[in-house]
Amino acid sequence: MSPFAGETAFSFLGRVAARYGLDDAALLTSWRWHGHRPRHEGGALRADAEVLLDGAGRRVLAGLCGVGEEVLGRALPAWGLDDEKLVTRTGGGGPGAAWRVGGAVVGPVAFGCRSCAARRSGTPMRVMRYAQRWERVCTRHGRWLLDADADQALEHLDLRGLPEVAAAQRRWARVVRRAVRAGTGPGEVFGVAHAVVCRWWDLALEWPDERVWPARLHALAGGDASGDFWRWRAVARDAAVFPEVVEVARALLDPEMAELAWQDGGAGRPRALPADGAFCRRLGERLGRPWLGPLAAVDFGGPLIAWMGAVIRRRRGVAMPPGHRDGLWWVRRELQPTSMAAQLRALTKEARLPGSGTVWRSAVAPERRMLIDNLLDDAQEQLVQLRGAQRGSSAEAAERLLKGLGYSIGRLQEAVLEVSEAAVGAGVRHGDVAAWAGLSPGALAELLGADGGRDGRGA
Repeated sequence: MSPFAGETAFSFLGRVAARYGLDDAALLTSWRWHGHRPRHEGGALRADAEVLLDGAGRRVLAGLCGVGEEVLGRALPAWGLDDEKLVTRTGGGGPGAAWRVGGAVVGPVAFGCRSCAARRSGTPMRVMRYAQRWERVCTRHGRWLLDADADQALEHLDLRGLPEVAAAQRRWARVVRRAVRAGTGPGEVFGVAHAVVCRWWDLALEWPDERVWPARLHALAGGDASGDFWRWRAVARDAAVFPEVVEVARALLDPEMAELAWQDGGAGRPRALPADGAFCRRLGERLGRPWLGPLAAVDFGGPLIAWMGAVIRRRRGVAMPPGHRDGLWWVRRELQPTSMAAQLRALTKEARLPGSGTVWRSAVAPERRMLIDNLLDDAQEQLVQLRGAQRGSSAEAAERLLKGLGYSIGRLQEAVLEVSEAAVGAGVRHGDVAAWAGLSPGALAELLGADGGRDGRGA
């Protein structure tokens, strides 16, 4: 049997076991394993588990499935990747394999379409594939394929009542061609557009004129999301906003739109971006939301204004820091959307605390809450990744560890600042916030005061 393009090696291994009438555990005894199969915090097995095989291990799998290693290497992204535990092991012991999390090895892992698998193999089996968020629509069967890194049971969302999502998948192919002609990676364009639209998704809870997204959300939830509203908002977000993400991506690649941003910034005579700017007004019209322009134009801390600023700086010839290129397709960490898995983890942790969340949600703006979640999840993910950073020489491993720890500490310090500002803004006494943060009242006042002007409103 042959693998699906982009399939995880562990997914393929499971299908091979099923072909022999075995369960996973029986076939796994063919290899000598290093580490343990990845699990979620609650103990559930991760669907996005991946395996790395040494040379002997790859030969075993190729022999079991009857497919050449070259073919497997083209289809399985993790095929041939090395692991230090497999490279450095000594002595015998037979073919070796090591457990990993797919997202830490290659990239995002999504559930495959069982119906597509059934057309090919005759059996509707579960398939796990590496797939970016612009590759999640199965147009044949009308499904949105979900991330596999979250501890939740759904594999897909039904799109049969939302033809605009499948239509957006077809339009995305044209966006890719335009990005390539412009010398830009499609993934970079999608990253900016996705950050922009997800920012609006969070703010839209307070937009009375927004009618499309609530209707889509309920449709994706099977007709009514109100019974588990926050969970459905996390699970269905990427599918619900996908048409707008594609349209925003098209707009960001349009030279005429870039010219509007340049003119809004004063062109040769610099000025602050206006609240009635032509760029945001035209963008709202392209999205079928004429009322959106003024709201987007005053979101000064958001990724859209950051992109406009980058366009203006580029036209003016302003140099950007090394590593940021021209800044046009770079999204700051704190503005990158929180993943579905991170949102569900936050909801789970919140549910475990009696009475938690109610006062916080009513007193703190949604964008501030999402920023704090992003900072904490970013720090947590970085620390998890450090568990596999001990590779190479001692000096190289130490350098990676220290840099990673420094980055996580910085993220946590930013989170302390954001939580402190949010708590003070919600009416908590300065003395209490200072005690919780382990600071003196004077140090807290200095911290909050020193950071008050960080979000500039000009280009």
